[in-house]
Amino acid sequence: MNAPDNSLLVRQQLYRDMDPHHLTPLWEVLHALVPPRPATPCVPAHWKYDEVRPFLMRAGEAITAEEAVRRVLILENPALRGQSAITQSLYAGLQLILPGEVAPSHRHSQSALRFIVEGSGAYTAVDGERTTMRPGDFIITPSWTFHDHGSDASGPVVWLDGLDIPMVRFFDAGFAENGTARSQQVTRTEGTSMARYGHNMVPVRHDAPFGVTSPIFSYPYERSREALERLERDAPVDEWDGVKLRYVNPLTGGYPMPTMATFMQKLPAGFSGKGWRQTDGAVYSVVEGSGSVEVESGDKRWRFDFAPRDHFVIPSWHTARLSSAGGCMLFSFSDRPVHRALGLLKEERLT
Repeated sequence: MNAPDNSLLVRQQLYRDMDPHHLTPLWEVLHALVPPRPATPCVPAHWKYDEVRPFLMRAGEAITAEEAVRRVLILENPALRGQSAITQSLYAGLQLILPGEVAPSHRHSQSALRFIVEGSGAYTAVDGERTTMRPGDFIITPSWTFHDHGSDASGPVVWLDGLDIPMVRFFDAGFAENGTARSQQVTRTEGTSMARYGHNMVPVRHDAPFGVTSPIFSYPYERSREALERLERDAPVDEWDGVKLRYVNPLTGGYPMPTMATFMQKLPAGFSGKGWRQTDGAVYSVVEGSGSVEVESGDKRWRFDFAPRDHFVIPSWHTARLSSAGGCMLFSFSDRPVHRALGLLKEERLT
């Protein structure tokens, strides 16, 4: 029998002796800390709206919007259960408000987006201005702004909430404050922010009302859809994305929020896209039409056939291919601004 490797015994004794001093050897974990490629624990996932909606309606019977503060079903990544996260840096959930309800006013350091999935006639109020919600609209709640939601609709209204909660939690920078009134006082007429900043013009003397967040907090779907349809007719269709545009902050030309980028894209009828991958994980909401996404990572494969109002997530550095026989519209958001700001963004378009 061979004698024990003396160097191994020396190392093991070293580890035991230094452990009470809260020391650990880098060389034992170096390859996990600095891997040759991104190694997310997240997995691709698909939430079919026809399966999710009954649970939302049951939630509407089980608790009021005021009791819940926000009546939301969280879309949890199957590999991150219990963490209230759809990727390691992003949160997503579906919020329901019923006729006559109010989700009370509060504010928080986390940035939030709302993407309207079902129903018209509800509203959200941000910093004294209300905007009516319509399917396909993209609405921003800037960090640390008071906001509340209410509904004058005749039926349920559902929207996708996207927040940077896990990211803010990582930095230990989360704060929240409840408003003193159930609903904030409306001080500006609806559409004021769009009139000031949404027509390729800005006031001669102005500041940035929400800091680095866009001064427009409601981006109507009808304008996004019109732009994409015109580009589909008049410009080349991208072989990876179809026709894709990103939402912008009109004061800077940059992303509408400091931590989240948002996009709308149209896959033309008969589109069969090439594969791509990127370091920023992305969450998708299907606005119109149907299609499929094929996702690969190593020897693992997923395929999701999606329909209107479905949601799916493509984690970091997973190869994805989009296709649609009849054409479709997709909204998506990711943590790309942070990747770009930190010099971490990497993407590949495969041929």
